[in-house]
Amino acid sequence: MSNVPQHAPELRVAAQHLGRRRFLTVTGAAAALAFATNLPTAGTAAAAELDARKITNDPFTLGVASGDPLPESVLLWTRLAPTPYETGSGLPAERVEVKWELAHDERFKRVVRRGTTTAHPEFNHSVHVEVDHLAPGRVYYYRFRTGSWVSETGRTRTAPAAGRHVSDLTLAAVSCQAYHDGYFTAYRHLAQDDVDVVFHLGDYLYEYAVTSVGGARKYTDRVLPDVFNRETVTLDDYRLRYALYKSDPDLRAAHAAHPFVVTWDDHETENNYADDTSENDDPPAEFLLRRASAYRAYWENQPLRRPQLPHGPDAQLYRRLGWGRLAQFDILDTRQYRTNQANGDGWKSPTPESEAASQTLPGFTQERWLTDGWRRSHALWNVVPQQVTFSRRNNPAAGDTTLSMDSWDGYPASRERLLKGADAARVENLMVLTGDVHVSYAMDIKRDFDDPASRTVGTEIVTTSITSGKDGSAKPSNWAGYLARNPHMKHYNGQRGYVTVALGEREARADFKTVSAVTVPGAPLTTAASFVTAVGDQGLRPA
Repeated sequence: MSNVPQHAPELRVAAQHLGRRRFLTVTGAAAALAFATNLPTAGTAAAAELDARKITNDPFTLGVASGDPLPESVLLWTRLAPTPYETGSGLPAERVEVKWELAHDERFKRVVRRGTTTAHPEFNHSVHVEVDHLAPGRVYYYRFRTGSWVSETGRTRTAPAAGRHVSDLTLAAVSCQAYHDGYFTAYRHLAQDDVDVVFHLGDYLYEYAVTSVGGARKYTDRVLPDVFNRETVTLDDYRLRYALYKSDPDLRAAHAAHPFVVTWDDHETENNYADDTSENDDPPAEFLLRRASAYRAYWENQPLRRPQLPHGPDAQLYRRLGWGRLAQFDILDTRQYRTNQANGDGWKSPTPESEAASQTLPGFTQERWLTDGWRRSHALWNVVPQQVTFSRRNNPAAGDTTLSMDSWDGYPASRERLLKGADAARVENLMVLTGDVHVSYAMDIKRDFDDPASRTVGTEIVTTSITSGKDGSAKPSNWAGYLARNPHMKHYNGQRGYVTVALGEREARADFKTVSAVTVPGAPLTTAASFVTAVGDQGLRPA
């Protein structure tokens, strides 16, 4: 059998003419590569329609979700998958009519809006419904129907009206959920937590193989198909991997309970990739085929709006959301546009290459977008949900000068441009939300990390992983060294879990919540530490 990945035929043809990504916008290959990125054409829509009454198994095996709440609109999601672990999910390549309802109450006695949409096979029978003309700042319930089947009920909410006085908001931040590293127990607790919105900061899935026993889950009551026991490369690979993850009952529960705002990191495509440069230095044309497949599957399986729909290997995931006058959220993408990691990646000592002004983590366009947004912001809190550690992390070993080339430490000129932009915009209450590192940190953002006494210009809240890294420990072996060599680091914990942040008019409070284990299900939840930072006087202190 050939080891060459079997990409979609449209992508394979396009690759024969594909050069570096910067040429995509001016070549015929770009059009071919952006296969079926718009809604299906009239000809496609005129194709056969499946009689939904013929669906004999529950098609809502992947649950429901909502996302990107706006003041008068919510985005509702589901995907039809009667047999989710099979290519095609048990449905023919035919469109399916799906009905949806939105109500004020869980019993749907006070229905606000209802409608019908189409689940197209081109989008793996996923459904994205943008419900408009809603009341700002209130909770709604929703569900889907097709044939004789009714989905579970989801709970969502709209954001407060722009310019509206809002006294408080509680968010949760999550990241890094390697299925093969353990159970999603933290999500079961999050589903029961009282939060307004969840920010997923990346690594929603991992490209690595999952064994028949689910890796560290060590199943004894099921056997996973062999389709999961390989690295994801093709569109079918990524679609199937999302089916595995989203069939998890704890993840389903969290999605049904709260609206999510999602952004990706690397593992949704490939570990530590940078723009069109793969971890293994694959030819850019080949890697962009993989990226196009990964991005498409991501959109199909996430509660994302139409502007985030990929065009081949490109998708604008960075975007801005507001929560009245209380908070502005600038959601970043630090993978798609970055320059390649300096010094061969990994932990390396800074060099002229890593410190060059040409190095950028979000890309120069996104940098300007962020700083321009700060200048126009009227929010009390300016929050930046993003992926990799923003603050300096000096190596915990005494005398070791190495820094992470994959994080903002590997792109210090890029970080400095943003800090100057925050100064120019007079941002007083800056908070960065971070994932990626499988541990939790609470850090003061210093204006000059070489000077511990320099001004604190904001705070960084780093959430640990849901499962990645397996059980972990409260005090990893480098715990003392990290705290000693990073005086701006106020907290460090290596267990799994999530963080909640309560934004208020006077202060913000971060609660770091952990579970004792993920390699066995059902572990209890503990608040490992809590910190506050005051409005107009940034700097973390124990709550």
